[in-house]
Amino acid sequence: MVMKEQYSALTAALGLETSHGIATPADYAACRQVMQKASRNYSFASRFLPADKLHHVEALYALMRVGDDRVDVSYEGFSSPLEAIEDWERTYWRAFQNGDSPDPIMRSYLNTAIECDIPADTMQAYFRAMKEDLTITRFPTFSDLMHYMEGSAIPVGRAMTYILGVEQPYTIVEALPGADSLSVAMQLSNFWRDIGDDYARIGRIYIPQEDLVAFDYTENDLAAARVNQQLIELLEFEFVRTENYYRQAVDAVGMLASGRWGVMSGLEIYRAILTSIRRNGYDVFNRRARAHKLRKLGLVARAGLLAFIV
Repeated sequence: MVMKEQYSALTAALGLETSHGIATPADYAACRQVMQKASRNYSFASRFLPADKLHHVEALYALMRVGDDRVDVSYEGFSSPLEAIEDWERTYWRAFQNGDSPDPIMRSYLNTAIECDIPADTMQAYFRAMKEDLTITRFPTFSDLMHYMEGSAIPVGRAMTYILGVEQPYTIVEALPGADSLSVAMQLSNFWRDIGDDYARIGRIYIPQEDLVAFDYTENDLAAARVNQQLIELLEFEFVRTENYYRQAVDAVGMLASGRWGVMSGLEIYRAILTSIRRNGYDVFNRRARAHKLRKLGLVARAGLLAFIV
């Protein structure tokens, strides 16, 4: 594996030293396009990150979005989604072994990982979760769902912590549990927002089966897009669980060396999904929970105040 010192010596010897190391501004621009196209919330919150960190965040997002899309959207050029994600995984490990990649997004992330000291194995669980996406459409228990999120969500928060750094006297090890909580909370918010779309589009149910049983909300109810008291109580149960993770995440924001406003903005914007679902009468089938621009600006202003006091 190429380490930071080896990388610096290599690029200097080859005359490749630039502001982004071996990755060019055009490589990072490709990452930016991926993020802006795929996520309104993430793109909006990212505007409040430090300018010298933003390209690293864009590279991280693009790396994972490419993998997600190869599994759930299109595997063009490959015989199957499994072949497509395995190819992306091989491209990842080959980049770290060789210190370069022919793919602009992978080249950008490799550079980001080296500059920010993100361990290569941070993404190992991510590739495991993407392959599980191809065969797993139900989660018997919340523990099973957490196992999935250990790959699909937690690597994001961990990589972000390395990118933004931690304030002395804190250490990365101390900050990671809070980063994990925020990653889980944000993904859970997305799960609850997309219940109808996930079921209709790919037949996947992220609500743990044990919770469906406990609240007497059946898969037939879900297929019929039925909004009833059982669904309301079920969602409120999941919202309380999600809010607990948001609360655990807040303290860790104060450990960050930079980007507190941006991270807190992301926290507030994704947290507002729960409020929006309530305002939509818990209709997660026909009304997409979202915060409009004016609402987002209010959330960002609140986030700025909270980031100052944590």
